Parts: sequence; C-alpha cells; structure tokens
Amino acid sequence: MTIIKESTDRTNVSGQPEAFIRNHQYNFIKEQALALVTAHATANDAEVPSVLRHLSHEKVFAMFPALTEEQKNVLRPLTAVKDTDAAEEFLSGLRPYLIPFPTVNLDNLKRLFPKAKRLKGPNLPAMDFHALSYLSWQENTNRFLVAERNGRLQAVSGQFGASRKQGVCMICHKHSSVGLFMAKTKGANIDSYVKHGQYICADGTACNARLTTVDRLEKFLDRLER
Repeated sequence: MTIIKESTDRTNVSGQPEAFIRNHQYNFIKEQALALVTAHATANDAEVPSVLRHLSHEKVFAMFPALTEEQKNVLRPLTAVKDTDAAEEFLSGLRPYLIPFPTVNLDNLKRLFPKAKRLKGPNLPAMDFHALSYLSWQENTNRFLVAERNGRLQAVSGQFGASRKQGVCMICHKHSSVGLFMAKTKGANIDSYVKHGQYICADGTACNARLTTVDRLEKFLDRLER
C-alpha cells in the first residue's frame, strides 16, 4: 500500500493555523450550523437557541482533542450563527482550513489494485479533494474505494449494482439511493473465500458530503480489506 506522510506542524509563519479540519468534521460542523439556523427560525422559547449554541460548541470542540488557541478562534464563530447568511459566511471561512484527501495519480491506484489489469481510474482533475473522506469510482460492474488511515492508503474493491432501492448506507449511515457492494475476502482455510455484502450509497460524492464520522467507513474497510 502507498504510504502518505503527513505534516504535524499546526501553524504557519503568519501565525494562522494550518489546515486541521477533515471532510467529515466539516460536514458535522455544517450540520450543527444549520441546526442553529433552524432553531433561531422556529423556536418559540429564546432559551432553546441558547442551549443549542452551547451544545453545538461542545460537540464540535470534542471532535478535535488537541486544538490550539488559533484553531479554537476559527471555530468559535459557530455560536454566533443565527441565519442562513451567517451560516454560509462561517462555513466559507472554514474552507481554507480543510485537509484535502491525499494526492493520488493513476499509477498510485494501479499499485493499490494490482489485480485490476485495465484500471482506468476516476476523473481525478474533476474531483474536489477537500470534500473527500474516501475516493470512490465505478468501472463496469466494479466499485473501487480508497481511504486514508494512519498515514497510508487502504483500498477495497468489489461488485456493485446500483439500484433505485432506498436504504441506509453502511458508510455514511444516511438514507439514500443504495446498491449492494459485494466483495470476497480470504477465508479461514487455504484457497477459501468468504463473500461480504453491504449496502452503500450509489453516489460516492453525495456519500462523502453526508459523512459526519469515519467510524463506519473504517468498519466497512476492516471487514473487506483484501
């Protein structure tokens, strides 16, 4: 597997924090901001938005166990969000601090999937790597997924049949249009294989946009790792 080295430096020469927010964390913060907008627009009791602001602040800060003071200053404006304009301004201000998915090219992907002899890969130039927790694309009936864990790229592939079925995605745990992802892993005995099937989002881009935790993504990968 390809090894990705990550910088541990948290601030740049200007004193501003380096990128420290991952895609799923950004999605969670966005979810909290939109909840504050809804609370201010619909709550009859003024105490409700106040309580929600406190809870949102606690939840967001809890996602980052070692925040610097500069990073806290980036996140604190969440509690001032009251309407859609304020939410959009706050979220826009977070984008410079998003950690992109590791840069990959077709050669990297071919090494991750050595059995896929005619791998074409996704349209990498068209992808927003800041909005990815995992890379996903389809070639014929095969679905390929790549995620970064502990500084390395982990890859799984399997058969995927998209359908109009609505269900809960194993990865993002949201209701969406899903399909059955089927993969074979080595069994307990020599030359034996076990098939695993999980329903996942038909649209990988939309799945990444709904992802607010990587816990289920990691469980999915652990179950199917080649």
